[in-house]
Amino acid sequence: MRQDFRQQQVIVVGAGSTGLALCRYFQQRGAGVVLSDARRQEEISGLSELAAAGISFDCGQHSTELFLQADLVVLSPGVPETIAAVVAARQAGIPVLGEIEIAWRELTAPLIAITGTNGKSTTTSVIGAIFQQWGMRTFVGGNLGLPLIEATGRDDWDWVIAELSSFQLETIEQFRPRYALLLNITEDHLDRYPDMASYIAAKARIFENLQPDDVAILNAEDPLVAQLAPSINACQVWFSSARLLEQGMGYEAGQMVWRWQGCEERFTAKELRLRGLHNVENVMAALIPALLEGCPPQLAWSAACAFAGLDHRMVAVRQLDGVWWFNDSKGTNVGSVVKSLAGLEAPVTLIAGGKDKGGDYAPLAELVLERVAHLLLIGEASGRIAEALGSLTDTRFAATLQEAVTLARQLTPSGGAVLLSPGCSSFDMFKNYGERGEIFTQAVLALPEKECCR
Repeated sequence: MRQDFRQQQVIVVGAGSTGLALCRYFQQRGAGVVLSDARRQEEISGLSELAAAGISFDCGQHSTELFLQADLVVLSPGVPETIAAVVAARQAGIPVLGEIEIAWRELTAPLIAITGTNGKSTTTSVIGAIFQQWGMRTFVGGNLGLPLIEATGRDDWDWVIAELSSFQLETIEQFRPRYALLLNITEDHLDRYPDMASYIAAKARIFENLQPDDVAILNAEDPLVAQLAPSINACQVWFSSARLLEQGMGYEAGQMVWRWQGCEERFTAKELRLRGLHNVENVMAALIPALLEGCPPQLAWSAACAFAGLDHRMVAVRQLDGVWWFNDSKGTNVGSVVKSLAGLEAPVTLIAGGKDKGGDYAPLAELVLERVAHLLLIGEASGRIAEALGSLTDTRFAATLQEAVTLARQLTPSGGAVLLSPGCSSFDMFKNYGERGEIFTQAVLALPEKECCR
């Protein structure tokens, strides 16, 4: 149902792509809109169209006085609730919501929401591919690609599928998806949260408003996910990559086995284009909503098998002189690096580092000992990573990613692999993980082949 914001003053905080989309959304629904961002106006692109539409700007600051005059404050994903002007608005009784809550209130199609520390982009994309191949008019977005607010304003979607980060879940109120998926929980964003318990609590909010006729899809092999189960007021459907389940999606001898209400379907994992046990888990989770909704099993499986993977997630960039180069720039936490390294054989040259997120690098130790011949470190986190892992293998520092690529070329023998899997965010050196991955790819593709000895 289309919301009416006429006669209301709305402040949108954060001038990223979602913030700009929110401004357009509120302006089209009659609100007076102010876009607030800590950056100076000249540092932000895309504002001229908003200015022409009558939207005002509060740039270079967040003016508390302005916030206290608002009827509603809406946070873009990633904007912390601890900003002084936001705190003041909330204390004054002014509603503070996030984009996900605003969008959900207007959606007419059922929503599938996916969260987790790792794998959520792949799982979201596979679900979207399945529903689209099934002939459903399907919006796919959220933390992945298009902001969820872009799904509003039309009533012809059959399904809406959204990846959600912990940041987005912080600011929900009534948000209630039809299906809520929690894939896994490992350390991440501890530069944002005071402790692991706070991070888990943010993830768990995806289940907060579920009712018994909704469905929670859960990883049976993740102990932190399992601990949340007693508090989830919904039908629970589990998946496991380690064993068969009486009900749900299990795994045995290279086959995913779906058992539900007396029916059984088997899917052979080696038919997938995606590789690795972590992707088996992602596909398992992705199949469940479609199967429960009545999608023909072989149609769902063919769509999953056709999915080739995401940009910057274990992409084989090139084989050069017997060495494979992999772009895993999307590996922004330690758990993700663990999964990527586990899929490679020694000797690996690992390029890691970036903006530290406060997590523990120790879970990488065993794999570094077993498989990493050379550890090349970049960015702000290089010192912390070296302290945790540097004694386990040959460890070196590079001032730039291009320098790390050149050094990796010199060090990695034929038969080895070079893996960019930073385990950190990119914001110390790059705009985002995509730019980091593109720069790595360009540097690798620019490497000349070695001249043969004559």
